[in-house]
Formats: sequence, structure tokens, C-alpha cells
Amino acid sequence: MTATDTGPGFVDAHHHVWDLSVRDQDWISGDELAPLRRDFTLGDLEPEARAAGVTATVLVQTITVPEETPEFLALAARSELVAGVVGWTDLTAPDVAGTLAKLRAGPGGEHLAGIRHQVQGEPDPRWLVRPEVLRGLSAIAEAGLVYDLVVKPHQLAAAVEAAERLPGLTFVLDHLGKPPIASGELAPWAQQIRSLAALPNTVCKLSGMVTEADWDFWTIAALTPYADTVLDAFGPGRLMFGSDWPVCRLAATYAEVIAVARVLTAGLSPAERHDVFTGTAMRTYDLPVTARPAPPRETPCA
Repeated sequence: MTATDTGPGFVDAHHHVWDLSVRDQDWISGDELAPLRRDFTLGDLEPEARAAGVTATVLVQTITVPEETPEFLALAARSELVAGVVGWTDLTAPDVAGTLAKLRAGPGGEHLAGIRHQVQGEPDPRWLVRPEVLRGLSAIAEAGLVYDLVVKPHQLAAAVEAAERLPGLTFVLDHLGKPPIASGELAPWAQQIRSLAALPNTVCKLSGMVTEADWDFWTIAALTPYADTVLDAFGPGRLMFGSDWPVCRLAATYAEVIAVARVLTAGLSPAERHDVFTGTAMRTYDLPVTARPAPPRETPCA
């Protein structure tokens, strides 16, 4: 399998960066997450991404502070790699539309592609359908942006309801909705995924799988039922690859995550693989057409 099997260009639709000297990442706590407790910059990512044939990326928020998003947008403006930013704003605030307008008017504002909130950390499983949240989501739709969903399986029902109520907003499901890959359970996650995918304004990222599996002993066989479920439910035209770097490093290297994604999509046609690795992200996030084809390069499919 070669890098060119993914088609012209190659988009990593989900990664992060952080600088602990700028602000703490308070979610990085405990011994298990200790490998992440250091700075991860674009300078760290770029050599790995370029070596893998990645020509454009989407930088995604990590914490819920208003300062991070303009910093990411300014970073994107200086970067030849970052094509889009999924930032954060308080969806419950009274002037979400005004905040989005200010972000777009600032340095790198043209790179703002979407908004995300750490819904996975909300104790209310129906947080997404609170009236004030729906009002904020409506403002995102009116701004022509998309909304990234980072939820756990028990929150998928509310995600379905929100997507039903707001057909004009594209919802992008991060990390397959965090299925219980480590335990091998498919139900009820698989049915919830099919309910979400039945709505035309939903898209899914083929991302975050290795860190939902057993970090030390994951196998492609363990990941396959979950990848097959989203491929069948959403189809390649609504599925996009994301590395979830550097979080993926808890279980796999950047190159390994890409190799695994290629194996999991090996049965697709070249056009379908192009959607998963390039086209879906470009369309969904309205990314600038700056991706260039990577030179032919053999990639191990371990």
C-alpha cells in the first residue's frame, strides 16, 4: 500500500498542540497520562506529518478557555501545515455570534472552521439539548461553521436529538463517539451510531481508536468492528481520518495510527479512500485547496 492510495493530498483532520508554559492542561493528570505532560508543538508534529505524506491538518481545541482559539488561529496563519482550526467558545453565552465574528476578524480568522466543547466532561447527559446550548449551536450554524462532537456513548442520544433539531448545522463526531473498544462491546454504541448517521448533517472522524482500546495490547482485529460500523453507517463520503496526535502517542506512534487507518480502509475503492483521507475533511471544514500530492512512498501496513 502506498501513500498515493489516499489520493492527492492527505489531510489529518484532528490533532492538538499545547505549551505548558502558556497555560496548564489540567486534564493531563495521573501516571497514565504522564507521557503527555510536556509541550507538543507544530515543530514536533510537522516532521512526522510530512514524512507520512500529510499536506494539511485541522488543529482542534484542548481546553475551555477563550484565549486558546485566537492563539490557534494566529498559529494557523503562520503555518504551512494547519489549514483549519476547530476552536472553543462558550455556547451558553448570550452573544455567541458576536464572539465568532470577533474571532473571524482577528489574525488567522479565515482559518476558523468549527467549534467544539468538552461535552464528554459534562455531568448532564442531555447537555447538548439544553435551550441555551441549542441557541449557541444555532449561532454556529448561522456563521457557516461546523460543530465537533466530543461525547461518550451515553451522550450520543442527545447528540442525535441536537442534530435533528438543527438540520442546518453539520455535526462532526470525534473519535467514533468513544466506543468501549477495550471491552469489545458494540451495543448499544453501534445502534446509537446508526441513529446519528441516519441524519444527513452528520460526519464522523476515524480517529481516537487506539486510545479507546487497550493501550499496550491493541490489535487491528479489535479495532475492525468499530471501524466497519462507522464505514457502513456514514459511508466514506462522511468519514474522515484524524490522528488525534499527540494523545495517540499513549498507544501508538503517528506513523502507526496512519498505517492502521489504511489497513482498516483497504477494502475501499481509490475514490472512497480519497474521501476518507482528503475529500471529506476538505468539504466539511471548507478547507483551502492548498494540499499538494505527496511523492510516492511505501508505507508499512503493520
